[in-house]
Amino acid sequence: MKCSLFHPSSFGKDESLLAARLILAYGFFTPAMTKFSNMGSVAEWFATLGIPFPLLNAYMAAGTEITGVVLLSLGLLTRFIALPLMVVMVVAITTVHLEHGFSAADNGFEIPLYYLIFLAILATHGSGKWSVDAWLASRSDVV
Repeated sequence: MKCSLFHPSSFGKDESLLAARLILAYGFFTPAMTKFSNMGSVAEWFATLGIPFPLLNAYMAAGTEITGVVLLSLGLLTRFIALPLMVVMVVAITTVHLEHGFSAADNGFEIPLYYLIFLAILATHGSGKWSVDAWLASRSDVV
């Protein structure tokens, strides 16, 4: 294995992917737990936003987020979970944050957009070497 120090194009790539995964997992944890703690209120709120099947979509959003927390933390199926989490972010931007402009201070779409970008990076680059995905890939090469 080549040392990243001598290959500037990959220097810090795996560490950056690990940091992105863990930051995203942390960021999705509280919203997921908040939804699960009062699903009825979330469904009512989703209905006011015009989201169809609000109770089903509340469970789907919360389930996707908590699954994302686990899988991103482990670096397991990272490319797979990034896609539905990206959908959650697009829905959040279009139904909640867009009308408030860009700034996070005004409940704008700044933070969900950053999450969307981080998720796109994970979807295209994978979870990096500090992940269960990489460990499983290394084990499958041995067999």
